[in-house]
Amino acid sequence: QGQLLESGGGSVQIGDSLRLSCAGSGRTLNTYTVGWFRQAPGKEREFAAAISGSGDFTYYGDFVKGRFTLSRDDAKNTAYLQMTNLTPEDTATYFCALRESWRPAPVTGYFIWGQGTQVSVSF
Repeated sequence: QGQLLESGGGSVQIGDSLRLSCAGSGRTLNTYTVGWFRQAPGKEREFAAAISGSGDFTYYGDFVKGRFTLSRDDAKNTAYLQMTNLTPEDTATYFCALRESWRPAPVTGYFIWGQGTQVSVSF
Protein backbone atom coordinates (compact mmCIF):
# COMPACT_ATOMS: atom_id res chain seq x y z
CA GLN A 1 0.00 0.00 0.00
CA GLY A 2 2.72 2.44 0.96
CA GLN A 3 2.99 5.11 3.60
CA LEU A 4 3.97 8.75 3.93
CA LEU A 5 5.49 10.29 7.03
CA GLU A 6 5.60 14.05 7.50
CA SER A 7 8.01 15.77 9.85
CA GLY A 8 9.53 19.18 10.44
CA GLY A 9 6.61 21.02 11.92
CA GLY A 10 6.91 23.07 15.07
CA SER A 11 6.13 26.27 16.89
CA VAL A 12 7.78 29.35 15.41
CA GLN A 13 7.38 33.09 15.43
CA ILE A 14 6.11 35.35 12.71
CA GLY A 15 8.62 35.71 9.87
CA ASP A 16 10.40 32.43 10.67
CA SER A 17 10.96 29.53 8.29
CA LEU A 18 10.35 25.80 8.45
CA ARG A 19 11.14 22.90 6.16
CA LEU A 20 8.63 20.09 6.12
CA SER A 21 9.62 16.62 4.97
CA CYS A 22 7.48 13.88 3.46
CA ALA A 23 9.24 10.52 3.52
CA GLY A 24 7.79 7.74 1.42
CA SER A 25 7.92 4.02 2.06
CA GLY A 26 6.51 1.33 -0.19
CA ARG A 27 5.97 3.90 -2.96
CA THR A 28 8.57 5.69 -5.09
CA LEU A 29 7.70 9.38 -4.85
CA ASN A 30 9.15 10.35 -8.23
CA THR A 31 6.49 8.25 -9.96
CA TYR A 32 3.62 10.24 -8.42
CA THR A 33 2.45 13.76 -7.97
CA VAL A 34 3.25 14.76 -4.39
CA GLY A 35 0.83 17.28 -2.99
CA TRP A 36 0.92 19.32 0.20
CA PHE A 37 -2.26 20.41 1.93
CA ARG A 38 -3.03 22.11 5.19
CA GLN A 39 -5.98 22.13 7.51
CA ALA A 40 -6.65 24.58 10.30
CA PRO A 41 -9.15 23.79 13.08
CA GLY A 42 -12.70 24.22 11.84
CA LYS A 43 -11.63 24.77 8.25
CA GLU A 44 -11.56 22.61 5.14
CA ARG A 45 -8.38 21.02 3.87
CA GLU A 46 -6.62 23.55 1.62
CA PHE A 47 -4.21 22.92 -1.25
CA ALA A 48 -0.73 24.38 -0.68
CA ALA A 49 1.63 23.00 -3.31
CA ALA A 50 2.41 20.03 -5.55
CA ILE A 51 5.31 18.68 -7.56
CA SER A 52 4.99 16.32 -10.50
CA GLY A 53 6.63 12.93 -10.64
CA SER A 54 9.20 14.13 -13.13
CA GLY A 55 9.89 17.19 -11.02
CA ASP A 56 9.38 19.37 -14.06
CA PHE A 57 6.16 20.92 -12.83
CA THR A 58 5.24 22.63 -9.61
CA TYR A 59 2.06 24.40 -8.63
CA TYR A 60 1.27 26.52 -5.60
CA GLY A 61 -1.88 27.65 -3.90
CA ASP A 62 -2.86 31.30 -4.12
CA PHE A 63 -2.08 31.99 -0.48
CA VAL A 64 1.56 30.95 -0.91
CA LYS A 65 2.57 34.16 -2.70
CA GLY A 66 6.11 33.02 -3.41
CA ARG A 67 6.91 32.04 0.18
CA PHE A 68 7.04 28.25 -0.24
CA THR A 69 9.38 26.13 -2.36
CA LEU A 70 9.05 22.48 -3.29
CA SER A 71 11.91 20.05 -3.73
CA ARG A 72 12.55 16.33 -3.70
CA ASP A 73 15.50 14.06 -2.92
CA ASP A 74 14.97 10.90 -4.92
CA ALA A 75 17.84 9.08 -3.20
CA LYS A 76 16.01 9.54 0.10
CA ASN A 77 12.55 9.11 -1.44
CA THR A 78 11.59 12.30 0.36
CA ALA A 79 9.81 15.47 -0.70
CA TYR A 80 10.23 18.83 1.00
CA LEU A 81 8.22 21.97 1.46
CA GLN A 82 10.38 24.94 2.42
CA MET A 83 8.22 27.61 4.02
CA THR A 84 9.48 31.14 4.65
CA ASN A 85 8.06 34.36 6.06
CA LEU A 86 5.46 32.45 8.06
CA THR A 87 2.48 34.23 9.52
CA PRO A 88 -0.13 33.18 12.11
CA GLU A 89 -2.48 32.47 9.20
CA ASP A 90 -0.16 29.59 8.26
CA THR A 91 -0.96 27.80 11.51
CA ALA A 92 -2.40 24.40 10.57
CA THR A 93 -1.68 20.71 10.26
CA TYR A 94 0.23 20.08 7.05
CA PHE A 95 -0.23 16.85 5.11
CA CYS A 96 1.50 15.33 2.11
CA ALA A 97 -0.28 13.00 -0.27
CA LEU A 98 0.20 11.08 -3.53
CA ARG A 99 -1.84 10.94 -6.70
CA GLU A 100 -1.30 9.29 -10.06
CA SER A 101 -2.06 12.18 -12.39
CA TRP A 102 -0.92 15.79 -12.66
CA ARG A 103 -4.06 17.46 -11.34
CA PRO A 104 -2.45 19.05 -8.33
CA ALA A 105 -5.13 21.08 -6.56
CA PRO A 106 -8.21 18.93 -5.99
CA VAL A 107 -8.19 16.89 -2.80
CA THR A 108 -10.00 14.09 -4.59
CA GLY A 109 -7.63 11.79 -6.44
CA TYR A 110 -4.97 11.71 -3.73
CA PHE A 111 -5.02 8.15 -2.50
CA ILE A 112 -2.26 7.99 0.13
CA TRP A 113 -2.02 10.55 2.94
CA GLY A 114 0.43 11.07 5.75
CA GLN A 115 -0.65 11.66 9.33
CA GLY A 116 0.27 15.35 9.24
CA THR A 117 2.69 17.62 11.03
CA GLN A 118 1.61 20.61 13.08
CA VAL A 119 2.81 24.12 12.31
CA SER A 120 2.07 26.89 14.78
CA VAL A 121 3.09 30.49 14.13
CA SER A 122 2.79 33.10 16.85
CA PHE A 123 3.39 36.82 17.09
